[in-house]
Amino acid sequence: MIVVLRLGHRPDRDKRVTTHVALTARALGADEVWVSTQDAELERTVKGVVDRFGGKFRIKTGLDWRKAIRGWKGEVVHLTMYGERLSKAIPEIRSKNIMVVVGAEKVPREVYDLSDWNVSVGNQPHSEVAALAIFLDRYTGGKALEKNFRGRLRIVPNPRGKTVIDRGKGKGGDAA
Repeated sequence: MIVVLRLGHRPDRDKRVTTHVALTARALGADEVWVSTQDAELERTVKGVVDRFGGKFRIKTGLDWRKAIRGWKGEVVHLTMYGERLSKAIPEIRSKNIMVVVGAEKVPREVYDLSDWNVSVGNQPHSEVAALAIFLDRYTGGKALEKNFRGRLRIVPNPRGKTVIDRGKGKGGDAA
């Protein structure tokens, strides 16, 4: 079980980035995303993607992050540019149940102390979406990219166009 915990989401400011955190988590192997701030619109957006593209991914918003971290039965991995190098930490993370913590705004010091791992995906400022993608790809050994989500919509790899199969329409698909 892989859960991504998003801290400090500000709906008016972080809507797109938090949506991208959730979609990246889903596409790269996470089972759920938990967001510390209540946001019904974010929940609807992510559930809509899951409804169309498949999978069993879930989203929960409005969680108390301290309780979530303290109650987690597994390892907690906080992604930060100040942590241990990713290449050193990945082989040491043993649990099949991990919570990956990513921040939106400045992360409280307490998160560093509550986490089993403070892992840096590079030591330069960059996007939490990029850090999450790289971490999940390395943690899953790239296997998540091959997953079949069995959704109503399916994108077929195509070197020269867009091929989408819509199982809901009863057609073979739409090539653009």
